[in-house]
Amino acid sequence: MSISYHRVSPIIILVLVAALVTVGGLLVVQRAENITQPDKAAAATNTETFEWKMVTTWPKNFPGLGTAPENFAKVINQMSNGRLTVKVYGGGEMVPALEVFSAVSQGTAEMGHGAAYYWKGKIPSSPFFTSVPFGLTAQEMNGWLHYGGGLALWREAYAPFNVIPFAGGNTGVQMAGWFNREINSMEDINGLKMRIPGVGGEVFSRAGGTAVTLPGGELYTSLQTGVIDATEWVGPYNDMALGLYEVAKYYYYPGWHEPGAALELIVNKDAYDSLPKDLQKIVEVAARYANQDMLDEYTARNNAALLNLQENYNTELRKLPDDVLRALHKASDQYLADVANQDPMAAKVYKSWRAYADGVKNYHHISEQAYINARDL
Repeated sequence: MSISYHRVSPIIILVLVAALVTVGGLLVVQRAENITQPDKAAAATNTETFEWKMVTTWPKNFPGLGTAPENFAKVINQMSNGRLTVKVYGGGEMVPALEVFSAVSQGTAEMGHGAAYYWKGKIPSSPFFTSVPFGLTAQEMNGWLHYGGGLALWREAYAPFNVIPFAGGNTGVQMAGWFNREINSMEDINGLKMRIPGVGGEVFSRAGGTAVTLPGGELYTSLQTGVIDATEWVGPYNDMALGLYEVAKYYYYPGWHEPGAALELIVNKDAYDSLPKDLQKIVEVAARYANQDMLDEYTARNNAALLNLQENYNTELRKLPDDVLRALHKASDQYLADVANQDPMAAKVYKSWRAYADGVKNYHHISEQAYINARDL
């Protein structure tokens, strides 16, 4: 069998090469367009700006509580290069202090800063996300929220209200409060009118006292005029700023009712969803910053303020008697169990919180507590 070969014309070869080069060039251009097109869209998105309003439950620029949302707003502006700005309103400036949650839920404001336990009338599980008596310290609270499932439960509880919560600060262990009468036994609690919100207030009422909920701006006058006999607020740093030492004689500790009070940054879900992904991440990271920064500030400021109160204002520092603390602890355990039995979401939260609390307490007996005891030897 013979095979014959035909010579291919050089002109045909050149035409074929030219065609291949042209097709290849078109493919490269198309691929480049496919790659750069998303960047063009991202660039367009990155030029869009957002202006948010934040309402708070605190007096404008109040030390610690009021400055924390201001610091958060500054960080947001810096991290976003001005693409997301947040204007902060103090309690009562835009909405009443205790209507912050409703304002954010309804979209009147995109953000809020407050304490979850203020909304326990709407959300029975909410106090667990601020503080409950004889509960978690600040660091234990952060552990539960961010690594123990607490934040997911918090968001589940707030979801029906179109609100997304973030941890937004912590005061650390608070003081038991300012009293205009001595507390020597549980009998001294009977009939005593005290400003004490959240679960602490419920427990105080069960113990025979009368719990009253008032915003911070009304505490001084209420103590001065006898509307209340006692008040808790936060601790020396904040209490001194309110001038409570001028209208109450005794300053009691420890803060059994709020051992690690977590504050919240809440965001309207529709507003959050409207943000590009990078701005959503900035909100999340800025909240983590604000959460830790507040605790750092309180840790640094409280001792100096306490010394000032004692040395320059003759504040009488008192410890609550052990039998009073035991009775309050017992009443607290009973109340938490009752809440869990009455509300399905509260039961779910309580189960997670209880398991975590028992575990972390067990470890801290041989770590934090053991070290502090050893340091005092």
